[in-house]
Amino acid sequence: MLINLSDIISVNGKVEHIQAPIELESFCLEGICYPFAEKSSADLTITHMGERKVRIEGEAKISLLIPCNRCLEDVETLFELKIFKDLDLNHRSEDRIKDLDETNYIDEYNLDVDLLVYNEILIDFPMKVLCDEDCKGLCKVCGTNLNKNTCNCSEPDPDPRMSVIRDIFKNFKEV
Repeated sequence: MLINLSDIISVNGKVEHIQAPIELESFCLEGICYPFAEKSSADLTITHMGERKVRIEGEAKISLLIPCNRCLEDVETLFELKIFKDLDLNHRSEDRIKDLDETNYIDEYNLDVDLLVYNEILIDFPMKVLCDEDCKGLCKVCGTNLNKNTCNCSEPDPDPRMSVIRDIFKNFKEV
């Protein structure tokens, strides 16, 4: 959703409360798209601070379905986004690029709420997601989810090239 900020910056000190629906269908990162399990509207308060400066405050609750890093089962991951941004609309897009400013959600006087929310999710995105701390993962041989079933696969034979390193570790265990 695009919000035109020109009406807000036309009056000094104007405060606008906006319930902006999030129109993203999924969150895509590095070629992988994660569907939304739940998403609320972004509750934004936009305040004109004077001299074409705007403060954006808001929050949104979003849940994504992210696969467990061990067993690949979808895990509903909650993001409680807190948004607090001070924007200076005196800068043009070219100036922002030169200054390495990362406010890509502003184009002239338009605020792209979806891009703002995307950036906030990106900042909070977890490095690792587990369905359970004790997740057993998948069998290395047959791919069975070891949390749900057991398999009769034997442990794969260790790589013979690693035998020297295994001997070193065995020696340290005895000390």
